[in-house]
Amino acid sequence: MTITESTGVLVCGGGPAGMMLGLLLARAGIEVTVLEKHGDFLRDFRGDTVHPATIRLMDELGLGDGFRALPQSRLGNLSLPAPDGSMVTLGDFEALPEPYNYLAMVPQWDLLSFLAKAADEEPGFTLRMNTEATALLRDGEKVTGVRYRTADGRDGQIRAELTVACDGRHSTLRRDAGLTPKEFRVPFDVWWFRLPRPADERAVPAGVTPVARGPEALISLARDDYYQVAYFTAKGADARLRAEGTARFRERIAHLRPDFADRVGGLASMDDVHVLDVRLNRLKRWYLDGLLLIGDAAHAMSPAGGVGINLAIQDAVAAGTLLAEPLRRHTVTLTDLAAVQRRRYRPTVIVQNAQRLLQRVMFEKQFAGKRSGPPKSMLFLTRAFPGLRKIPARFVGFGPRPEHAPAFARPDRT
Repeated sequence: MTITESTGVLVCGGGPAGMMLGLLLARAGIEVTVLEKHGDFLRDFRGDTVHPATIRLMDELGLGDGFRALPQSRLGNLSLPAPDGSMVTLGDFEALPEPYNYLAMVPQWDLLSFLAKAADEEPGFTLRMNTEATALLRDGEKVTGVRYRTADGRDGQIRAELTVACDGRHSTLRRDAGLTPKEFRVPFDVWWFRLPRPADERAVPAGVTPVARGPEALISLARDDYYQVAYFTAKGADARLRAEGTARFRERIAHLRPDFADRVGGLASMDDVHVLDVRLNRLKRWYLDGLLLIGDAAHAMSPAGGVGINLAIQDAVAAGTLLAEPLRRHTVTLTDLAAVQRRRYRPTVIVQNAQRLLQRVMFEKQFAGKRSGPPKSMLFLTRAFPGLRKIPARFVGFGPRPEHAPAFARPDRT
């Protein structure tokens, strides 16, 4: 027996975009249900860079104190290793106006749990874990909800006035809608894994440490009792690296980070290494009648700059701001959905073009073994004119069109 339910707005995917949109719409007094296919948010190797624009948004929502109480470290600048082994600062976040002069490194599971708790205080909000959207429901050309399956194998369907796909770069709903993103070339993939962080190292402030040698690069993020490590190399090399075996991979890591040589044995097998097939793409159209796609479902971002979470949240804020009133009136049209894409499309294109440029001038030659570290011209400019470092910091930290919390979602709302 198939269970049929209904809600006002159905958000599919409990990532940053989905949870933020659910919170905003609930604060607007709209009935909203968020479906999340997993039973919790505790999944490794997700992005966790929270930028100044998002920190400011938390303050505008009255969530700033709670956000700052989450486990986190602060990153005051964006630095990369130079060929001589020194670090060169490309972006100086500390030069931005306080209190939004840093990046916050917050485990994504803590951020999502925090947003879920805030949203749960609103009477119209429902979060359903272990519930995966599997297909769209339609009435002619109009999307009217989704079919779902729970972790215990129960099937059902939920009808909604508006369905929002926030189900990631491999979006099931996007595929079912017949929408195909335009793909852009990416020269690298990322292998994520954990290494132990001994107790005597935990007194050192947590942060992000990049290193590059020849065609390889590595970034480590310090957690409480472990390092989350990203190993970068040429795209499509996963099968070759795995064929070389665990011992060889340990050697690669120890070569890049000699201080990790005493703990690479924590990699028991290549099963402990998780590949991220890096994508950079975007849809030409983000909506159908009754359906809107935002976040990675509409535009997958490269890890460069760690902008993925923040662009997804900006999409959610724009969607909540523009659609709240039509949803209250039950008059959402294609024109309303198009307005969301129109507001967020240009910022997406600008950021993706910046990522593509960064790939060409840095990563492609790095992974081809033709250069290690930033190009000489970039090194000269950032060292000779320190004031220029504020420009990339502003671009990365706030983006080309930062969104603000709508009045109906702020603490003094009536």
